[in-house]
Amino acid sequence: MDEQTKLEIEAATFRRIINHLQMRSDVQNIDLMGLAGFCRNCFSKWYAAEAAKRGIEIDKMDAREMVYGMPYDKWTDKYQTPATDEQMKLMDESLKKNEEMKNKGK
Repeated sequence: MDEQTKLEIEAATFRRIINHLQMRSDVQNIDLMGLAGFCRNCFSKWYAAEAAKRGIEIDKMDAREMVYGMPYDKWTDKYQTPATDEQMKLMDESLKKNEEMKNKGK
């Protein structure tokens, strides 16, 4: 596969992931964090960081709007529920695992 085709497939896959997360507004970020160690906010941070590497500055809230499909405050008002103690515990454990995995690679 040539590099351009690979890039196009990766970009299309990313768009599908974002569309899926927008569709599944019932899935809370805290649950994504607890299970997988990333959430919609992570995607928006990664998006802005990759743009910055290429000399393009993207405002944090603009990046979130791209990921959420609407202004972040509107999404949180409409879909976000308060986190339970168990959700917070799982997220903290998952974040620790992220750090452990990063440190293994060093």
